[in-house]
Amino acid sequence: MAGELDNKVAVITGASRGLGKAMAELFANEGAKVVLLDLKQHWAQAAADEIVARGGNAVGLGADVSDRDAVAAAMADCVARHGRVDILVNNAMWNRYDVLEDIAPETFARMTGVGLAAIVWGMQAAVPHMAPGSSIINIGSMAGRLGSRGSILYSAVKAGVDGLTRAASVELGPKGIRVNAIAPSTVATEGVLAILSEDNLALRVEQTPLGRLGETDDIAQTALWLAGERAGFITGQSIAVDGGIGHRLGR
Repeated sequence: MAGELDNKVAVITGASRGLGKAMAELFANEGAKVVLLDLKQHWAQAAADEIVARGGNAVGLGADVSDRDAVAAAMADCVARHGRVDILVNNAMWNRYDVLEDIAPETFARMTGVGLAAIVWGMQAAVPHMAPGSSIINIGSMAGRLGSRGSILYSAVKAGVDGLTRAASVELGPKGIRVNAIAPSTVATEGVLAILSEDNLALRVEQTPLGRLGETDDIAQTALWLAGERAGFITGQSIAVDGGIGHRLGR
């Protein structure tokens, strides 16, 4: 039985763990040739090796996605291997939670570099190798719509992802390239579970109408839909995958 992404070439940033890894695994299961891109090549290759061991087509590449030249080199490697790019998922993020008075210039530069500039560099490098019908998916966050203490920079970056997505969809639409975003709420990844306290996690579950945290597969399945033909007339959207928390008022 043919997979939904048979023979599509998908590049996913921040793909060695968490949401990126889940998307890479699902895309490979659906027949895609997956290029996992992460800061360290051995991180990405280790995740790619797991996919290959299960019969998928995957390779890991290393690049600092905030570095325009590094992203261009990685994309050139992908094109040399596969000839094109059909799907680009801009998932990489670097985050620190700080209240206003504690935000340092280096934190600002790193968060905006990985969270915003990297999306621009990724699209610049990929679009010349994308044909009509291709899909770009940017991973945003409900933090771009909902504020909380300590999230000034994170919320600003993720709000920027939404704006960037809308504008890019208008610019790239005439090329037949769709650009969408996914805005998750709290997802139970290794990174999230490592930084949030049990009390904080419990509160987020309590505040979510569906009564649970998001799972990586919730996001991966949404990305699969946006990547494929089922969403062929969807562009410029930021889709909340949040269990309803974005519509809740108060406690």
